[in-house]
Amino acid sequence: MSGAARLEMFRDLLSDAHRALDLQFGFELWDGSTIPAGLPSYAMRLVIRRESVIAALIRRPNLDTVLNAVVAGLIDLKNGTLFDLADQRPQKVARRLKAVSKRKALKVAYHFLRAPADMPRPLDRVKDNPDARDGRPQTNKKNVAYHYDVSNDFYRLFLDPEMVYTCAYFQPDWHDDIARAQRDKLDMICRKLRLKPGERLLDIGCGWGALICHAAQHYSVKATGVTLSEEQAALAREKIARLGLQDRVEVLLKDFAQVEGEFDKISSIGMFEQVGIANYPSYFSAVHRLLRPRGLYLHHTIARRAKRSERAFRKLKPEYRALTRYIFPGGELDHLGMSISNLERYGFEVHDVEAWREHYQRTTRLWWENLNARRKEAEALVGPEKTRMWLLYLAGCSLAFERGAVGVNQTLASKRTRGASGLPPSRVDLYA
Repeated sequence: MSGAARLEMFRDLLSDAHRALDLQFGFELWDGSTIPAGLPSYAMRLVIRRESVIAALIRRPNLDTVLNAVVAGLIDLKNGTLFDLADQRPQKVARRLKAVSKRKALKVAYHFLRAPADMPRPLDRVKDNPDARDGRPQTNKKNVAYHYDVSNDFYRLFLDPEMVYTCAYFQPDWHDDIARAQRDKLDMICRKLRLKPGERLLDIGCGWGALICHAAQHYSVKATGVTLSEEQAALAREKIARLGLQDRVEVLLKDFAQVEGEFDKISSIGMFEQVGIANYPSYFSAVHRLLRPRGLYLHHTIARRAKRSERAFRKLKPEYRALTRYIFPGGELDHLGMSISNLERYGFEVHDVEAWREHYQRTTRLWWENLNARRKEAEALVGPEKTRMWLLYLAGCSLAFERGAVGVNQTLASKRTRGASGLPPSRVDLYA
């Protein structure tokens, strides 16, 4: 069958599906035709740029094929965003598609199985590493470098001026100033830890040094940050020197398990996701070893919802597997109950838990908007494929937080000893 005949057959089938699902957006095919026909130029449409995309999807109908097509630019969206597309997703899809002829669908599948499927698969270059969660310092460093050493200039395109790459804190109401929200987040962390002048603070996974510099400047502590990213460490040290904080702030380029000393307060903000469940014993043991008795530890991490059993929890959806392969190699999320159990199991007393899910939904949405607005600059820095992947990742995260598929929690704990915790009788001062 000729390509023109296959196109006509596919167009007919897609038109039937479009009507059955009552879609509020259209399609644009590789020959420039639209479904429905005569779609206005301003209307949102999903663009399929090559016949080989359909052939590839019929051969391998999975998320990886879709992601490869999107990253390669062969599936695109015009006159709308992924958020618009998500808002217009159809309901009761399986029931509605019963109105579409199965015989017609099978005929299309048969002929596209015989068509060329030479679709580029750029993500296949990212090899799945079965040892990504072995917990060894060299593996951890490789995992971190993959994500964070992309380019400092790339991250500047969408982060706030202080380069904070974790959930912001919006108060007293929702707003769009990401710089203000990140400053408020840094200050809330310092207040929850009840930092006092002269105390020693350890920030595990310090990123570009925003928290350690903020804590030294505004709370007069001596702060140590730990990171495995060479790009982050270099920029953080530049910032420390520029602010004249060399006598109070340092950045160590090493694995958390290799840190020595005793600290009054410890924070871990958005780093725990990279530890891996099998390595939790060594992680919590290290935090316990490094923290003085009754010292405070702030555990800030993304979490999945708990399931009816741990076996069900460990069964991963395709989108989760894609995230840990293409974006965060070695990454693994626990659930809130697992974090609290481990804190108690390894010698901590839990004092507070605060859910920030909606804060991270807004944070990732603003990051997406910033990166999308500077898309050309991003493509010049890291290439179109990586830019598309990061836009997809940020949008997907925002939608996941919006729908409650994942959350983020700040848990305050202290190194348990007998007697008083040393905390005030209420937390009213934190929110005054």
